Amino acid sequence: MKRILLPTDFSDNAFNALCYAVQLFEKEKCEFTLLHTYTPVTYNVGTPADSYSTFELLEILKVTVAQNLDKTEKLLKEKFKNPNHIFEKVSSFNILINEMQDQIKEKNIDLIVMGTSGATGAKEIFLGTNTMYTIKKIKCAVIAVPANFVYEQPKEILFPTDFNFSYKNRYLSFVRDLCKINNSKLHIFNVIHEEDKATDHEMMMDFLDKYFEHNSHRFHIAEHKDIQEAIVEFELKNKINLLIMIHTKHSFFENILFKPVINKIVFHTKVPFLVIPSEERMLN
Repeated sequence: MKRILLPTDFSDNAFNALCYAVQLFEKEKCEFTLLHTYTPVTYNVGTPADSYSTFELLEILKVTVAQNLDKTEKLLKEKFKNPNHIFEKVSSFNILINEMQDQIKEKNIDLIVMGTSGATGAKEIFLGTNTMYTIKKIKCAVIAVPANFVYEQPKEILFPTDFNFSYKNRYLSFVRDLCKINNSKLHIFNVIHEEDKATDHEMMMDFLDKYFEHNSHRFHIAEHKDIQEAIVEFELKNKINLLIMIHTKHSFFENILFKPVINKIVFHTKVPFLVIPSEERMLN
């Protein structure tokens, strides 16, 4: 059984991401944890009366969150009616990133699925603050679902890689299973530059060729291109339904997503984006 964490701020974007997760794993037994965290607007308590008022407000907030989680669960069950899926609800007076880390350890979470930008996300920004921070800090695979994305079965999956990752990455089996369940074609995409070590690339390509031998897959090589532009160009020319990257500490992944916005247009995609932590990041 897969254990999937679903953070929500009760926005339309968040609910759309929950629907994506439920549909993506339609044929699998899953335990979904609906998670909402909350903190007070202010903790500036001056008098006992103020303290009592703050306590009352927190109790009201706690009840409201529980009601919204119940409503969200009911909507998902009525919309999809899947006996393979069970739901657990968690509301926590905590910071989101801290609570997610606790849930991952406590429940042995396999995957987080979340919206890209929440209730106040700007259309021009692909990854909102919470999603970006989750990818950077959480040691778990994350699927970021763009706002208003209408579910498409991931028949065509794009996997851009610089081949600088471990053969032992445990999430490779997750990708392989995802391809098998959806009868997907995996496009393994690399941009070659003169300084790249061809021998290392060939070894990893041989490994991936054998690893995905029972899945439809194809290698694509582009030379001397900007990786960001190459990915967007490939997406536009092909009907890609899901984008996958491995987040290694010193890979092109960080150059694409985490460089200052003022220096480069923010990388964005209109399809869901699965980010896999590297073995190095899992151990550190």
